Amino acid sequence: MIPFLDISTQALFGQLLLGLINGSFYAMLSLGLAVIFGLLNIINFTHGAQYMLGAFAAWMLLNYLGIGYWWALLLAPLIVGATGVVLERLLISRLYKLDHIYGLLLTFGLALIIQGLLRNQYGVSGMPYAMPKELMGGRNLGFMFLPNYRAWVIVASVIVCFGTWFLIERTRLGAYLRAATENAALTQAFGINVPLLVTLTYGFGVGLAALAGVLAAPIYSVNPNMGADIIIVVFAVVVIGGMGSILGAIVSGFSLGLIEGLTKVFYPEASTTVIFVIMAIVLLVKPAGLFGRTA
Repeated sequence: MIPFLDISTQALFGQLLLGLINGSFYAMLSLGLAVIFGLLNIINFTHGAQYMLGAFAAWMLLNYLGIGYWWALLLAPLIVGATGVVLERLLISRLYKLDHIYGLLLTFGLALIIQGLLRNQYGVSGMPYAMPKELMGGRNLGFMFLPNYRAWVIVASVIVCFGTWFLIERTRLGAYLRAATENAALTQAFGINVPLLVTLTYGFGVGLAALAGVLAAPIYSVNPNMGADIIIVVFAVVVIGGMGSILGAIVSGFSLGLIEGLTKVFYPEASTTVIFVIMAIVLLVKPAGLFGRTA
C-alpha cells in the first residue's frame, strides 16, 4: 500500500495547521526583512535576535512588571523597535554607502552579541510563557481540533502582513518611503526628512520581528536560541519571494509553511530541507525570486 493513502484526515489537517502557523511566523519575519532590505538596502542578520528579544520582552514584562500578554503585544514591539532605532542611528547608518557585506557582518555580529548576553543571563533552557485566558481551549471542527490561540496567531499574522503591504504600497507614507529608496536627494528636496524616514522604517521592521516573537512566546519556549533556529529558513523564504518584495515575503511565507507541513505528512525525512530545495530551484529558474525585480 502507498504510505500516504493510509494517512488520516485529522493527521493531514493537523499538519496543515502546523504548517500554516509556521508560515505565519515565516511571513511576518520575512516581511520585516523585506521592508528593511527593500527600503534600506541592508541585509539584517540581527532580525532573528530581534524576534527573540520580542519574546523575551513579553516574558520580562510579565514576570518583572506583571504586564500581561495583550499589553505586551503593544509594548514589546515598541521597546525592541526603539532599540532598533538606536542601533540604526549609532551603527547601521554608517554603512549605507558601503558594500552589502559590511552591513551583513555588522548585523551578524550584533546578533551573536545579543544571543550571547541573554544566554549567559538565562541559560539555554526554554522558559514558559502562558497564553492569555481568553484564548485557551479550542473548538472541534469535526475533521480536526483547532486551538484558539493558534487560530489567533494565523489571523493576527494575516492582518499585520497585509496591513503592512497596504501601508507601503497604497498610502502616501509608503510612496515617500519608496521614493526615498529610489532617489533620496530628490525626495529630501521636496521637504521630506529622509534620514528620519529611514530610521523609523528600520525601527518598524524590527518591531515586526518583535511582534512575531510575542505571538510565538506562548507556543514555543522563550530561549536565546529561538531566533537563530528560524532565521536561516526565513532568509530562504525571502530569497524565494524576492529580496525586498513585500508581497513576495507574505505569499512565500505562508505558502512555504503549508508546503513544509504537507512534506511532514507525505515525506517527513525531507521536511527540514524542502524549503532550501525550493530555493535552489527558484534561483536556477528566476534568480531575482518569484516576485523580485531584475536589475
